Amino acid sequence: MARVKINLPQCFDFSTKINIQIGDINYGNHLSNDAVLRLCHEVRLRFLQKYHFSEMDIGGCGLIMADASIQYINQAFYGDELNCSVAVTEISKMGFQLMTQMLRISDQKEIARIQNNMVFFDYQKQRIVETPNIWKEYFEKS
Repeated sequence: MARVKINLPQCFDFSTKINIQIGDINYGNHLSNDAVLRLCHEVRLRFLQKYHFSEMDIGGCGLIMADASIQYINQAFYGDELNCSVAVTEISKMGFQLMTQMLRISDQKEIARIQNNMVFFDYQKQRIVETPNIWKEYFEKS
């Protein structure tokens, strides 16, 4: 069986702390797979807010997730505090990759790596649009 392997960048653009709540726990008494994506969404919103963006307004257009890959590494449990770091990579004509790493703060164990492929989207016209220049100015690495 082939496992998903996500390579992380060496530097991150943003980091925030998230606490695992009871609603994030599944029947196995650990962080559920659907909660990982929900937590990534919260981290993404905080990241965008830092740069005065929102999912509905980045240089006049919004964002939509094209796909997601998750590499589970260790379990997380109720009450754990995670440090979630994100990096913008692979900026293209229509989008980018948002890489997220989740680390448990108490023992520095890596919990998961997440890759979200995001595209810029015009919600009024319901179509993908080109990457705004302001996004490139912030995150294109030379």
